Amino acid sequence: MAKAAKKIVFSRSRDIPFNKLVLSESNVRRVRPDTDVEELADDIARRQDLVQGLNVRPILDDDGNETGMFEVPAGGRRYRAIERLVRAKRFPKDGLVPCIVRDPSTKILAEDDSLAENVHRVALHPLDQFRAFKDMRDKGMSDEEIAVAFFTTAQVVHQRLRLAAVSPALLEIYAEDGMTLEMLMAFTVNPDHARQEQVWEAIQHSWNRQPWHIRQMLTETTVLASDRRALFVGVDAYVAAGGTVLRDLFKADDGGWLEDVPLLDKLVSEKLKTVADEIANEGWKWVTVDLDLPYGYNHDLRALTGTSVDLSDEERAEREALREEYERLEAEYAEAEELPHEVDQRLGEIEAALEAFEQRPVIYDPEDNTRAGVFVSVDRDGKLVVDRGYVWPEDESRPDVEGEGSQSEPGSEAERSKEHPVQRAVITIGGQSTDAEEDDDSDVVKPLPDRLVTELTAHRTLALRDALGSNPHVAITALLHKLVRDTFQRTGAHGGSLEASVRHVFFREQGKDLADSPYAKSVAQRHEDWKAELPADDDALWAWLISLDNASRLALLAHCVSYGINALYERPNPYSATGVSQHGLDRRMAEAHRLTHATGLDMVEAGFRPTVENYLGRVTKARILEAVREALGEDKAQLIDHLKKADMAKEAERLLADSGWLPEPLRNIDVEPETAVESEGDAEALPAFLDGDGGASADADADADEPAQVFAAE
Repeated sequence: MAKAAKKIVFSRSRDIPFNKLVLSESNVRRVRPDTDVEELADDIARRQDLVQGLNVRPILDDDGNETGMFEVPAGGRRYRAIERLVRAKRFPKDGLVPCIVRDPSTKILAEDDSLAENVHRVALHPLDQFRAFKDMRDKGMSDEEIAVAFFTTAQVVHQRLRLAAVSPALLEIYAEDGMTLEMLMAFTVNPDHARQEQVWEAIQHSWNRQPWHIRQMLTETTVLASDRRALFVGVDAYVAAGGTVLRDLFKADDGGWLEDVPLLDKLVSEKLKTVADEIANEGWKWVTVDLDLPYGYNHDLRALTGTSVDLSDEERAEREALREEYERLEAEYAEAEELPHEVDQRLGEIEAALEAFEQRPVIYDPEDNTRAGVFVSVDRDGKLVVDRGYVWPEDESRPDVEGEGSQSEPGSEAERSKEHPVQRAVITIGGQSTDAEEDDDSDVVKPLPDRLVTELTAHRTLALRDALGSNPHVAITALLHKLVRDTFQRTGAHGGSLEASVRHVFFREQGKDLADSPYAKSVAQRHEDWKAELPADDDALWAWLISLDNASRLALLAHCVSYGINALYERPNPYSATGVSQHGLDRRMAEAHRLTHATGLDMVEAGFRPTVENYLGRVTKARILEAVREALGEDKAQLIDHLKKADMAKEAERLLADSGWLPEPLRNIDVEPETAVESEGDAEALPAFLDGDGGASADADADADEPAQVFAAE
């Protein structure tokens, strides 16, 4: 018969006076036994109790009898903590301490008990601590109270609570060691649980699961607080307007991330509009505001020379006092390794004040102001940049025509302008006039702004470049057309044996959507495909070109010629040698229309659609209604004519999406035979077979379905 297992009987518990307890030499904790004892003593005092009693054994005399004293082999840190409370008179010497008293006859050694108590202890999982902090706060404890209770800082408590607030699904993955603590910290950047889970779904099987990558994905639609827009507006103003800021409690986040980007852009526009209105009151003709003024924005413009405002006697005295104070502080702390904070701060204040004295306002001639303007922007540090006093060539004073006097006739426009010199500046922000809203109630359809026409024709230029690059026959015709003019009319010969070249045309002004258009991507892809094939060495390139079949040579020629296409509208400049003249612009547009017909380019088929960004949000309400009316009829226009401009533009974009409607600069027009072009000398007009629709374009249409023939020169 099997012997029954002996039943377990736990040792009895007793409250023993502290002065009857002594530390046992059998306690195995001997390396740094006083670690964190002070904190443990404070915790016992706060709780007014022990969370866990002491493990003790009776001390026996030589005859094996109990002496009334007890040794403590397990619980040495608790004993030392109580001992400190006794020395501080916060606990009586004979105060009762809960103890578990081991039977002195047990075969289990005291060292065994001491070691077991420490070895079999399982450290708390960090997630359990995070959740415990959350439970304590949910039950009424403040972050500061939790921090005091567990001898940490409020910042650490904030961090633990933020970790506990991560998506429960991700917390379970962390609990099962599916992600590291550093990865969990990264997920705290964005409180949106759905977004957190989306990011985890995207990276969980990826090779790149680094915390920085997680933070990047969670903040990809936000703006850094160090962004110039945020610095310009101010994070406090953004938050006051209802914006939210994402913060990283575990890494330096440079002020965090601003989540509501549309709100930030709105605040930037409003602040820039306020600044522009103030500057406009100075009497300028125009004020151009843009966060990203293009490189060379003031090229070809004449800069006015103003006069700096002199300092008053009081300002001169203040400036000298500041300089003396600055020199005195520098001399006083010249030998110091590090400046005191208040001294360093004061030196910075003095430097800023002295710089303000140097940046004195500049006064311009009021007469110059009436034809000049101002550029306004924001630098990378978020500081406002105001560049005053620039005159466009077309706004320069015209020279007196021979036979005309310099005096203005009574009642003339010039005389009236002298009587009423104050004018309202034309303010444009991001290329859009701020007067658009003022025109919304008017039924008059005004001409399109020059910049908008330029941006629209940039679309047409790129689409035409794509069309020509895929049509070798028209490309050869266009190239031959240029060579014949250069040879026979000498309109572009500049020496050399054969200066037939293509100048790559770049777009100084362009809409933000241009690079994403189908024709832009098509041109870029074709260019990369050819580039991958071309040898780098000149000799090798020559040999490679010779080896190409005719079809490939024609395709490459068409691609190269296409890069010289320029169908951009630019404001003509009649008073300067720079820019394009009216005659040159007319010729450019006529040739662009001819190429458009020759290639069969249709901007609708090419992929252009009128949107809020590229057209509808840039014109008046009258223009928007006109577009809808032209494309879809009066009934559709009446559906949106009561809306505010922003809503009207959005609805118009939706209505016009598949209508095939195009703004005027992108529409195809009938091409009439080109008249003789003015040229240097007495050159004759081109023959019909090389000019106008009767020549190149007609041949192109006639031969569209015929295989291209190549004639080699001998």
